[in-house]
Amino acid sequence: VQLQASGGGLVQAGGSLRLSCAGYKRTSSNNAMGWFRQAPGKEREFVAAINWNGGSTAYADSVKGRFTISRDRTKDTVFLQMNSLEFEDTAIYYCAAARKSMLTMRPSEYPYWGQGTQVTVSS
Repeated sequence: VQLQASGGGLVQAGGSLRLSCAGYKRTSSNNAMGWFRQAPGKEREFVAAINWNGGSTAYADSVKGRFTISRDRTKDTVFLQMNSLEFEDTAIYYCAAARKSMLTMRPSEYPYWGQGTQVTVSS
């Protein structure tokens, strides 16, 4: 599984961005998918996850109510809609494919990672 994340950029606080993660060279459509982020000087942290068919999702407390994860299995693509962005959301965002179909929040259970896309929120 190889993943390509895109959609990051510079946005003012309160604005929105939509991240995309496309899988190729072996489909990831049957894997749970997740988004993680890493801010400068901090460890990588869980943001959101979705199971193989999109029926179950999970979010970090810090993004609940603001971010929405979804997927289009026909296009082997996962999305992260980010609304009401805050300065603290500034980070490199990574998409990842889990080994299994059930969602998980543990980075260790995601063997496949994309290259990351930078999100910068100006205050």
